Amino acid sequence: MRHKVLRGLLIVAALLLCLQEVGVTQIGMQQTTASQSGAPTNRNRPDAAAPMRNAGLVVVPPDFSMLKLAPGFLLSLNVLDDPDFAGAFRIDEQGNIAVPVLGTLHVAGETISAARTQIRRKLLDDRILIDPQVDLSIQEYSAPQVTIIGEVASPGKYPLLVPHTLVDVLALAGGTTITAGNEVLITHTNAGADPVLVHYSRATNPDAVRDTIVQPGDTVQVKRAGIVYVLGAVNRPGGFVMQEEGSLNVLQAISLASGTSITASTRTIFLLRRNADGTLVYMALPYKKIVRGKNTDTQLHATDVLYVPSSTFKAILTNSQTILSSAASATIYAAAVH
Repeated sequence: MRHKVLRGLLIVAALLLCLQEVGVTQIGMQQTTASQSGAPTNRNRPDAAAPMRNAGLVVVPPDFSMLKLAPGFLLSLNVLDDPDFAGAFRIDEQGNIAVPVLGTLHVAGETISAARTQIRRKLLDDRILIDPQVDLSIQEYSAPQVTIIGEVASPGKYPLLVPHTLVDVLALAGGTTITAGNEVLITHTNAGADPVLVHYSRATNPDAVRDTIVQPGDTVQVKRAGIVYVLGAVNRPGGFVMQEEGSLNVLQAISLASGTSITASTRTIFLLRRNADGTLVYMALPYKKIVRGKNTDTQLHATDVLYVPSSTFKAILTNSQTILSSAASATIYAAAVH
């Protein structure tokens, strides 16, 4: 009896498997038939994932709408329902385009929107069309550039479609370097325009120079900061940059040189300065009084040289201590050996 029951269960399971395979086969045939007949499947549903298509993306700068037309630009013109005006027109050296029927139009220095309005007004004023629908676009253009040189991270030429503030233009070149001074020279391309000297540094509030505008085609030069040299009896002699606002006094310069050394004569130090006419000035500064606040500190100029002299007495005393220390070490070593 048990064997008959097991045999029946096996037969039922086999039948179920056969029915499942037949159902799967029928569903597959229905999908294939639907695909071949053009019937919509799940892949064509709006909520189904569609395959990614390769499409070219054109990146338009955010300030492209404010771009001023210039000689060399190629414009595409189309007037609705009137093919006589359709075509591509190159702006000549005088800034004009020659449009059939309309004649010569001066468009250089205008935005594409203003040029479109000019063409539409011309069609209306000449009573050529009652309600002209003008489509004007730029097919080819050469982006104007700004030249950034001097103490910036990446000097070179950068596209500048429309005028920008000095802060934005310096950001194009990666900002100023650590050796940048506080003067920026802006040279305009306009004939007869005088260069503009702007006082600017990292310590300057950007709001203070927000009104400084750089035009396309300008040259921006960030000048190098002045260098003050500290020599003599200091712990770290060398040249030091007059950073930020370009001001540096004697105490600050000595501090940048890590202070005076143990053999320095701090009563008087010396300053060597070259004037604009090339003459040299040699000044003695009461350094000890400056440190104590009894004398006004001296503001340094670019290329100034500070010299801290050595004290002969301190040098002899220091050398004597060194000799005594070496002799003591030698005595201890000799006693240890013997």
